[in-house]
Amino acid sequence: MQPQPPAPACYRHPDRATGLACTRCGRPACPECLTAAAVGQHCVECIQQGREDVRPVRNAAGATVSRIPQPFVTYTLIALNVIVFAVTAVQAHSVMDNKRSQLFYDWVLVPGFVGESGGWLRVLGSGFLHYGPIHLLANMFALYVLGPYCEVALGRARFVAVYLVSLLGGSAAITALSDPLTASAGASGAIFGIFGAVAVVMLRTRQNLTQIAVLLGINLVITFSVPGISVWGHLGGLLAGTVATGGILYLPRWLRIRDPRTVLTVGWAAVAVVALAAVLVTALAAPSL
Repeated sequence: MQPQPPAPACYRHPDRATGLACTRCGRPACPECLTAAAVGQHCVECIQQGREDVRPVRNAAGATVSRIPQPFVTYTLIALNVIVFAVTAVQAHSVMDNKRSQLFYDWVLVPGFVGESGGWLRVLGSGFLHYGPIHLLANMFALYVLGPYCEVALGRARFVAVYLVSLLGGSAAITALSDPLTASAGASGAIFGIFGAVAVVMLRTRQNLTQIAVLLGINLVITFSVPGISVWGHLGGLLAGTVATGGILYLPRWLRIRDPRTVLTVGWAAVAVVALAAVLVTALAAPSL
């Protein structure tokens, strides 16, 4: 009788004889190195190669779509606004009259102070200040409603960029068009930018714009009819957020760009241009007192 040839050894464990093999590459492997697949069983390397070969699903903005996206950035922005408000309330020893705090004084946007030493901190910092709890609650509720949708559509990094660009746009409009001694604060400019961003996303994905148009219309009516609201801050934020998001979603399409990495690059370039424009407007318009 012919002697039986020795059983092949596992390709990862040479000391283990096995009668099993990967159905994809044919290499012998022990049960520990095999994973059940839809057809047969695959070894560790084939499973890893399969994961690398799968292209990530991307949305219209070029952002990678995860199965269960969580709006962590939206929640973080809300937390930051609440924390800053708590600090001002503690410093002022008052929840309702928190504008008497030192942090509020240092960060509130006064166009005439922007050109001074440290004045540029007001351009961004003012977007995290609020005049009392009602002001804070109204803005954070709007961010809670709009933020998750926009964050998932644009991706976390570009959502942060659009938010900050909108904030810059609101500050630039206030600096250029408001009285030099007018004090302005609040996340409204950034949130109006998110309003514009959501509208652009819905337009790009061919969704019904009625609901967002009604919400935006109501907020614009409030902006123009209620005394004390920074009209230019709202309009500047709305313009900046809308233009930046339009650049992300439409510019690659107009340029007929299909490569995902190039789409991302063009989108970031569009956001950077809007941010640079807002910074230049602020710098050129800042009055000297």
